[in-house]
Amino acid sequence: MKLQKETTGREAVSHGKWYGDACGTAFALELIGERWSLLIVRELMLGGRRFSDLRASLPGISAKVLTERLARMEEQGVLLRRKLPPPAATQVYELTEWGYLAEPAIQELGRWAARSPEHNPQLPLSPVSLMLSMRTMLLPGPAAALEARIGFAVAGEEFLAELAGGELPVRRAPAAEGQAVFRAAAPLPILRVIYGHQPIVEVEASSDLRVEGDRDLAARFARIFSLPPKVAPPPAA
Repeated sequence: MKLQKETTGREAVSHGKWYGDACGTAFALELIGERWSLLIVRELMLGGRRFSDLRASLPGISAKVLTERLARMEEQGVLLRRKLPPPAATQVYELTEWGYLAEPAIQELGRWAARSPEHNPQLPLSPVSLMLSMRTMLLPGPAAALEARIGFAVAGEEFLAELAGGELPVRRAPAAEGQAVFRAAAPLPILRVIYGHQPIVEVEASSDLRVEGDRDLAARFARIFSLPPKVAPPPAA
């Protein structure tokens, strides 16, 4: 059977411009392999964001580079621009249906990289990255035995995680809709509870973390996540 290449009229998407390789992985890198591109996709994974929102979530990126990456991924069909109706009347960037399908790849990369002894979980993390990490590091068995609505108010952003049937959908919504709510100025105190398995009261005493509502449910929720074990470092030469 002859393999055919369907053309779309968008030359920017042409497969092979970097690597000349038929592998889907090579094409994926041509699409979102430039510096910052995959992190922009990550930040849009929970809904549309304004240009200023993306810059705030990715403080190391310049306005010029962000503009270039957004334009290129719009040409490729990974994301689109949309103007919100009044009274907002502002422009947001959103992933296309195809763009959202990148989440499993982001999750698997996260699991793989977290096993490295060089991975440093103490580095800064965006609120969206925090929420996606929980979707990634969920323990299937314990998660299936618990149902919970947990709100998160982190660095000025609010989310609702609705655990049911072993699945953890997350959406932007008022954190107060949760049965329990984690509030902090940055993700790190929450990470200490979720992945460091430190008692909530201990983290509250040493940080700005505040847990409201059903604190027992919040503690049970925190126990259904775990980072994967580290791979052994190579033996010294």
